[in-house]
Formats: sequence, structure tokens, C-alpha cells
Amino acid sequence: MPLLGTRGGGAIVGFGRFALASGVEDTGAMFPLGMVQVGSGGSSEIEFASIPSTYTHLQIRCMTLQSNTNADIEMRFNSDTISNYSIHYLYGEGSSPYSGNSINTDKIYVSFNSGHTTYPVDSIVDILDYKNTDKYKTTRTLSGFDRNGVGGYAILTSGNWRSSSAITSIKIYNSAGNFNQYSSFALYGIKGA
Repeated sequence: MPLLGTRGGGAIVGFGRFALASGVEDTGAMFPLGMVQVGSGGSSEIEFASIPSTYTHLQIRCMTLQSNTNADIEMRFNSDTISNYSIHYLYGEGSSPYSGNSINTDKIYVSFNSGHTTYPVDSIVDILDYKNTDKYKTTRTLSGFDRNGVGGYAILTSGNWRSSSAITSIKIYNSAGNFNQYSSFALYGIKGA
């Protein structure tokens, strides 16, 4: 989608980029790094590989349709399947809040199951300081879904990957079943201030 405006008197340089009046690049801009759209056969997972180390943070935006009503959307970094992850979550459906955590797990939650195969789950995942080799990596995710009058959820999760390695690949997978056709995933790099 092309950018249709400017800010601060800048000129559009390209998709998601601005040149400020002084010619300095806007460091808060987002740069598209890749997109995956699931085809007609469905897929149990997608992967962003060979992620460049030229940004400060990453963001993933996804819209998923699931083949199994009990499937969660989960994520791993650099093919690490060992219990090096921790998660916290808070969610509610309008009348009751729920919360919990899990330490020493083998994944980070992107979203929980929607209990339905017709309505999409939308998620925005921020991966902070993904290339920093002096610290563990932290994620925060806002996701949710509505089931057209049958109920829905707003979900906030955070995750921690206990590794000082730079993140070079991200795998997002369906815990049971497939992502259906038209599920889409977009990865962005953020330069940062």
C-alpha cells in the first residue's frame, strides 16, 4: 500500500520512508521486509528467514484463519525448540478477565484459539532489540477476534526468549491444524530513534 501523505514538511522517499526537511531520514519509519499469504492448500507454519540486522526493532502484523477451533498461534526464534521462553498473558471477553504465565516453555504465544474457523484472528507483534547480543529478547503482542455475536476476546501477551543471539529467523505456527487460505503475515523493520 503506498504512503499517501507527509509529515513535518518531509517528502516521500519510498514505501514507509520520509526525508525530513533537513534531508535526515525519519528513524521512526517502518520498512517492509517480507510478506507471506497462505495459499489454497493451507499451511501449518510460515517462516521469515535471513532477517537483516539493519533495524532496531521488528513488527509482525498478521491476520489468520484457522482450520482447528482449538489451535493457538505460536512463535519461535532461530529454530530454537528448547524451553528457553517465558510468557505472560492477559485476556478477556467482556465480562471476565483471565491471566497467567508460563516459564521454561518452548514457544511464545501470538494469540489464543478463537474457537471458530470462520472469523479471523488479528495480531500485532513487537519484537524489541532483536539484534542486540547483550540482552535477552522481549516481545509484546496485542491480538483479538470477534465471532459475530458469539463472543470475542482482546488479548495482551508478552514473551521473553532467553538468548543473547540476534534473531535471524522467525517461525509462526499453528499449534493444531493449519492456517487456512488467505491468512497473511507481514514483517516490518523499525529503525528506532
